[in-house]
Amino acid sequence: MPVSISKGELEDKISRSLTQWEKEYLGRGSVTVKTDILRNMIIVLMKGILSPAEQTVSESPEGALNIKRIRADLVESGRDNLGKLIKELTGANVSSFHTDISTRTGERVMVFILDDNLEKKCCG
Repeated sequence: MPVSISKGELEDKISRSLTQWEKEYLGRGSVTVKTDILRNMIIVLMKGILSPAEQTVSESPEGALNIKRIRADLVESGRDNLGKLIKELTGANVSSFHTDISTRTGERVMVFILDDNLEKKCCG
């Protein structure tokens, strides 16, 4: 991570990189992405992630569970790539990764727990 980069610039860079990862790996990106760095965590909120077909399928409880399961499996299969991406952008290793999707709102939350206090490192 460049020393001269601000917290806001790094958050924006992470958002753009994750959107690109989504497009390349999942076939489509989020409509909006907001990243926040807090202590040793990177918290990412992605909006507009469901396709129109997924929105229709998730209107039933069973369909919603299926969409959540499939989307979780897809992201989990790219977990190593996500860890490498975060390492390249921040210089910190990902200790753990958590994600969930709301089929009601079409939002996904990703939380990367790092082995270093990134906020202190980049923002003093």
